[in-house]
Amino acid sequence: MRQLVILGGGTAGTMAANKLRRKLDRAEWAITVVDRDDTHHYQPGYLFLPFGTYTRDQVVRSRHRFIGDGIDLVLAEIDRVDAAAHTVHLAGGRELAYDQLIIATGCEPRPDKTPGMAEAMAADETTARGGAGVHGSGARVHQFYTLEGALALHEALERFTGGRLVIHINELPIKCPVAPLEFAFLADEYFTKRGLRESVELVYVTPLDGAFTKATCSKALGYLLEERGVAMETDFATERIDVEDSPAGFNAVVSYDEREVPFDLLVTVPINLGQEWVARSGLGDDMNYVPTDKHTLRSVDHDDIWVLGDAGDIPTSKAGSVAHFAVEILEHNFLAAIAGEPLTASFDGHSNCFIESGYGKALLIDFNYDTEPLAGTFPLPKVGPMQLLKETRANHAGKLAFRHIYWNVLLPGHRMPIPANMSMAGKDLSSAVTPKAPPVPGGGHGTHVPTF
Repeated sequence: MRQLVILGGGTAGTMAANKLRRKLDRAEWAITVVDRDDTHHYQPGYLFLPFGTYTRDQVVRSRHRFIGDGIDLVLAEIDRVDAAAHTVHLAGGRELAYDQLIIATGCEPRPDKTPGMAEAMAADETTARGGAGVHGSGARVHQFYTLEGALALHEALERFTGGRLVIHINELPIKCPVAPLEFAFLADEYFTKRGLRESVELVYVTPLDGAFTKATCSKALGYLLEERGVAMETDFATERIDVEDSPAGFNAVVSYDEREVPFDLLVTVPINLGQEWVARSGLGDDMNYVPTDKHTLRSVDHDDIWVLGDAGDIPTSKAGSVAHFAVEILEHNFLAAIAGEPLTASFDGHSNCFIESGYGKALLIDFNYDTEPLAGTFPLPKVGPMQLLKETRANHAGKLAFRHIYWNVLLPGHRMPIPANMSMAGKDLSSAVTPKAPPVPGGGHGTHVPTF
């Protein structure tokens, strides 16, 4: 019996397992998925938890429920992978031999990598759970990229009645790069409806030179921030977080060029890194991302290792839509590889993201390695019904409907009526904005900021 081991039972790993189980002969191939626990999180839903739109029960379900028949689910921490011996070592000493390995363990926020951030954030989340170890300054630093953080932020927003709220991106790349922008728009709506907007100053702090990496999209989103009265602090390379009980004696985000952005409430996006077991295995780069062929999705260094979702270093969004499109390409190439055939499917970096803009509206962007988000209609030319780079209620409805699609169509591995690679149908080429800097291979516009 040949062994396919999939590390990670999140979005990408679950879809890959279910799709490949249908294609691989059960008498010839066993499939094993490894994850640390039985809790599957709908991570796009974290954005809505702080504002009370979703509850915990709407974004968390049992992982077992979505792993299909004929697939073993092993709940264990991964210690390391010995690529030379084709073996996965689990915590506790268990070993899993593999003929083919798919890495889909994603990335995670690491507040411990920014001086001052982890201490303040840990105290805050302890406060929200009613635990011990509370100190005052911590209650002012939050994130929404974990379930615990998003729930704690919900309570912090309810307590907040006025002052300076700073939305802060520490460093790129991050998961769901539009989420901080969405948070800013939703915060504007949230405080307006509470009658507090004139008492709340919103500031958006980013390491980029604009609202987003893609020039056309950055122009549209920058306009929306200005329209909503959200101030921007750009080109901000964060050095540390100061809080009231630090030597600085006040709350501020501090950059390497000695700029200080004071805050009363900080909503930050910590540095995102790949998993530590990737580093222990010698499979990753300096951020623990696995070097991956951006077209075939196979490891650059090992022909029997494949990489999906946020775990790899391909230059596109770390987002669920990318994982969804990439799984279809990987499925094709994986089956070709084990049959001894050439890898003919090529992933183009397709990303498709709804951007919630508040007040019951959202934008939609659709792009890939080489094409900027453009205006137009999606998925059908002229008909839509979605509008690209334009606020509409239909886009908002699509954003909310995606949760149902995620649980009932994507995770089970059913096919969506949208091609894996991006189509130019419906796109308006005249809406493109010339980037400020020449693009780098893969579609970015700078030499040190990863593209997405």
